[in-house]
Amino acid sequence: MARSTIPLPPLQNALLTSLSVDLLDQLAPGLTTLGLQQGTVLCEAGEDIDDIYFPHDGMLSLLAVMKDGNVVEVATVGREGVVGAMAGFGVGKSQVRGVVQLSMTASKMPVARFQLLLRASDELQAMTIRYNEMLLGQARVTAACNVLHSVRARLCRWLLQASDRAGSDTIALTQQSLAEMLGVRRTSVTEVAQAIQETGAIIYSRGVIVILDRQRLLQSSCECYQTPSD
Repeated sequence: MARSTIPLPPLQNALLTSLSVDLLDQLAPGLTTLGLQQGTVLCEAGEDIDDIYFPHDGMLSLLAVMKDGNVVEVATVGREGVVGAMAGFGVGKSQVRGVVQLSMTASKMPVARFQLLLRASDELQAMTIRYNEMLLGQARVTAACNVLHSVRARLCRWLLQASDRAGSDTIALTQQSLAEMLGVRRTSVTEVAQAIQETGAIIYSRGVIVILDRQRLLQSSCECYQTPSD
């Protein structure tokens, strides 16, 4: 099963922990915490948004989907963010595909309940709008990065961001998934990953990447690298 209900853990989502105690008390009864496996699709481009997700760990990729089926990552979301929250303002259909890239736990809430709370709370409205602006900013930087920077620099940037969100230097991800995230051919990922491995920055074997030297990876990354709190 891709999803499993688990007891509510100590909140690790930065948006939830930033809320006032009173507002969090109102949100808590409507939150269900799930374990989400890698590859789980939380929302599909063009389809109705049913639930709002607050990740506590791991990472989601937001993908632009072309008519021919090709995809490219436009943003990532970890424990610093939320997925689908703009549905609370009536944005009923998702513009992107949301896929779990690094297995996670997340708290979800039905859109209808979130809408009711949003209408009654200036604090929740402000949080939702503020994070959406951050997400749009990330999408703009990613779009520029995809055009202006080399595959090697982009891969290094992606690995750093994934490590930050996972809280680990070990990242399980196939070459095919990486190719889709970066919008390049799988052979390009193979060549670039091998070149990075030869510098001693990483080890990449059988779908598992281990960061050995973060500083070397940072030196090879482009200027677009930002930590989740930036």
